[in-house]
Amino acid sequence: MNIRCEILSDYHAIAEVNRLAFGGETEVKIIEAIRNSEFYIPELSLVAEVDQFIIAHILLSYIQLVGEDKLQVLALAPLAVHPQFQRQGIGSELVKAGLTKAEEKQEALVIVLGHTHFYTRFGFEPSVNYGIESPFPVPEEVFMVKPLQKYQKNYRGKVVYPPAFEEC
Repeated sequence: MNIRCEILSDYHAIAEVNRLAFGGETEVKIIEAIRNSEFYIPELSLVAEVDQFIIAHILLSYIQLVGEDKLQVLALAPLAVHPQFQRQGIGSELVKAGLTKAEEKQEALVIVLGHTHFYTRFGFEPSVNYGIESPFPVPEEVFMVKPLQKYQKNYRGKVVYPPAFEEC
């Protein structure tokens, strides 16, 4: 398996992996909207491939954390693995690669809405532990953050997702 940054010719395969993994178009539309926004970070859109066939995708993009200051942090969404390749550790490898690249870019914080038993393995914790509030009502344990090396304790406030997430 090879993990690398997405390229333009991957877009169709990435869309198909997301359709199959999520059973719809919502994530496909979110990805397209993010790519066409200032919140897109090309080096944080990664694919996993086997024999040059894309089997999984992860996207980390910018969102805002609004408190005393307005800070740019990362959202991890979506993470998709082709159904034939699920439960083989591929999603975990993509999360690790995405977090490593985020650290290399000296980002401060990653936010995810997801399954606690999966994301806690990578150091994600409930956002309320850090004074970070979800923009919508969800159980506290599923809205999580992963502080990176550049994280500072004054990074508190309410998360604001860009229009790309709301339009889809």
